[in-house]
Amino acid sequence: MKALLLKLIRFYRSNLSPARPPCCRFIPTCSAYALEALEKYGAWKGGWLALRRILKCQPFHKQKSIEYDPVP
Repeated sequence: MKALLLKLIRFYRSNLSPARPPCCRFIPTCSAYALEALEKYGAWKGGWLALRRILKCQPFHKQKSIEYDPVP
């Protein structure tokens, strides 16, 4: 499961992300955060952390500027 999720994120970063303008409001980017969380915590906890982060990366989040949010 972990290997599949990592491959999907790497596919997104190499093929889909370059076609879009940069829009992430966090440092590190959401995909880099997801890769690190999955590698550090595994599929379940790392996937949960990545999902929470992606849900925060939207226009209605209270933070308006670039926010540093590393993997715990």
